[in-house]
Amino acid sequence: MIALAVFRLAAYVRSHRVYQALLLTLALLAIVHGSRAPRGAEATVLVDGAVLLVPVLAWAARSLLDTEPDRQREMSAIQVGGRGKEVVAGLVAAFTACAVFAALGLLWALMVGVSGSPPSGVLLAALVLYVLSALAGTALGALTSRAVLPSPAISIMSLLLGFLAMLLLSSTSMYWLTVPLISWMKAANSGELLGAFPELAAISLAWCLIGLAAYGWLRRRS
Repeated sequence: MIALAVFRLAAYVRSHRVYQALLLTLALLAIVHGSRAPRGAEATVLVDGAVLLVPVLAWAARSLLDTEPDRQREMSAIQVGGRGKEVVAGLVAAFTACAVFAALGLLWALMVGVSGSPPSGVLLAALVLYVLSALAGTALGALTSRAVLPSPAISIMSLLLGFLAMLLLSSTSMYWLTVPLISWMKAANSGELLGAFPELAAISLAWCLIGLAAYGWLRRRS
């Protein structure tokens, strides 16, 4: 299963699809961190970057999962001993790619986006939120991949609408119905990130796991 995950990562790089996500990531980071934020705004800068990366990470996860042809995917399931292992290998590869892009975003924010070093508590919270951003991107990208949505047009529209739905729902009092991305930003902007962090992280993790489980359920026969 690990060998299959490595194979898919290698195929993603060799197909040059990785450069699409990389260029999008670099362009987004250049815009978001075009100027250094003043001291005291570290939490806002870090969290805003984590939120805005989600659709790019979803695009990366979707592209990685779509790199492998359908017949090759069926052969991979046979070689690793079942559909479940094949699905997990794909998710591991997709999350690894998303984690690399998320790490790039966090490092860029720390090196270019802030004027001073953030407090250790804020830095730890931001690190966890970037991991959750990678998980959310993996789940959204997987749910809109070709194995679930064969039509490229519907797939791309679903990815964008899914992200917009996250933003709209998380801006309301029913933020707990989705990954609360806007609530992350509100907490950071109001200086309440550390206080609200346990609740927001728990809700985010729960919905990411639900999304990944839904993908596994949808893939049980495809």
